[in-house]
Amino acid sequence: GVNIGLFCSTPAVALCRTVHRKAALDMLLTGRMISAEEAARIGLINESVPEQKLEDRVDELTDLISTKSPLAIAEGKPVLATQLGLPLHEAYDLASRYMVDGALGNDCIEGIDAFLSKRNPMWTKDREK
Repeated sequence: GVNIGLFCSTPAVALCRTVHRKAALDMLLTGRMISAEEAARIGLINESVPEQKLEDRVDELTDLISTKSPLAIAEGKPVLATQLGLPLHEAYDLASRYMVDGALGNDCIEGIDAFLSKRNPMWTKDREK
């Protein structure tokens, strides 16, 4: 944007909430393109993977995530997104309520039992206690 006479204030909102202020300012004020490696270094992306290894890396991550409790992930993602927009004390209040609820649920009980028994968990899809 700055390269064509426009400050990218709208994309800056997301950028400044993703990377450190100094990295965001560098990008926004210079208009400099960054490499995938630099994007990973500053936290704009999780990691940089060579194109020929991308599908294998995606498969590794999806395989790993698929071993986790679907209910915990489904409930956790919106809490994570919501708490980002709250003041710190409200974010902790929200997160604590969900964590307590989760700790009392079947999947957490199963996960702890599986860990102690050194076996893979058998996840459920309900939240009954």
